[in-house]
Amino acid sequence: MVLGAISGLTYVNIVLLVLIAAYFIWSLYNYIRRRQVSQMLEEDEFQAGMRKAQVIDLREKKDFDAGHILGARNIPFTSLKMRMNELRADMPIYLYDQTHSLSTRAVVLLAKKGYKELYILKPGYAKWEGKTKKAKY
Repeated sequence: MVLGAISGLTYVNIVLLVLIAAYFIWSLYNYIRRRQVSQMLEEDEFQAGMRKAQVIDLREKKDFDAGHILGARNIPFTSLKMRMNELRADMPIYLYDQTHSLSTRAVVLLAKKGYKELYILKPGYAKWEGKTKKAKY
């Protein structure tokens, strides 16, 4: 009976280790892919270049309306595939979301469609200290 319990725990441990390893491999893959197709910018670098770029907020509309970087356009990640034609391929694209998880997925998608100059706000909007705007309603 004790032997069965030990082997049961061993199977659970093996499954947990496989899941943890898969998560780290997936995270590493995303990190490498993001570095291949985009560049992470600190807030000061982002602010310095954003006047010559398309600044895109990937968060949902309610989050965008609650506060966003001044001059940013809202194209939620959920509708990016449909609205990709709104982006100019000849201009840099600066992307941000709350952290940078959606931005990572977005740059991979955009790179597949041929967009070249892709940049992500490294700290994300959560730590943005620059000028912001909120919806009036």
